[in-house]
Amino acid sequence: MRLLITGHRGFIGSNALSYFKKKHVVDTYEYNQSLPDLSNDYDWVLHFGAISSTTEHDIEKVMRQNYDFSCWLLEECNKLNIKMQYASSASVYGLGRDFREIAPPDPRTPYAWSKYLFDRYVSTHKWNTLVQGFRYFNVYGSNEHHKGDQASPYHKFTQQAIETGVIKLFEGSDRFYRDFVPVELVVQTHDKFLSITKSGIWNIGTGKVKTFQLVAEEVAKKYNARIEYIPMPEKLKAGYQTYTCADLTAIREALSGS
Repeated sequence: MRLLITGHRGFIGSNALSYFKKKHVVDTYEYNQSLPDLSNDYDWVLHFGAISSTTEHDIEKVMRQNYDFSCWLLEECNKLNIKMQYASSASVYGLGRDFREIAPPDPRTPYAWSKYLFDRYVSTHKWNTLVQGFRYFNVYGSNEHHKGDQASPYHKFTQQAIETGVIKLFEGSDRFYRDFVPVELVVQTHDKFLSITKSGIWNIGTGKVKTFQLVAEEVAKKYNARIEYIPMPEKLKAGYQTYTCADLTAIREALSGS
């Protein structure tokens, strides 16, 4: 099988590249001024490339890369009969508590809007090829070092504990719940869906939640660090999700029927 992986230098894309190159012929593409050549008899395009920062407010920049380019890529895959998987995000659910894929969207940032609008583009058109989208919940794992402030709490807390011995935690973090999913599970799910002949959009998570407080305590105990509480920045408060938990009903049904 021949794959094209976009965003291979990013967090999830780099993990996908390491995994899939052991099993398939893999080419890579990173977003730039030149569009990728899809004439190499690809079986699948795995599209991970995106501006993933939830605090990026250059809307034109986000829309060009996350939406416009994704639309172009899907249209080309459709013309050439190349199957496509792509990364969406649980941020499309916003501040709601209904995490079914059919739940009303509530995007709160340019990033979330770009992901929702592409999901909408995918689901409101008919395609000749397979198109599979995955709404990731809070992914963590190896190769997060380049993400800076956008890294997972697991990564940020570990770095803080090692470098300073102090983990900085937002006040009220005992009330912030997340569905933390290891990147290995994300990549393995993509792999399983390569053999599923069904289009759709599915959640990827664990279906379980953990507070930021508990994550910080686990890391602090491991590295003998202390926790320091800090106020949440005003710019984060309006769109901050206090609870996420993947509803896995649909993806379990898809996998059980494969």
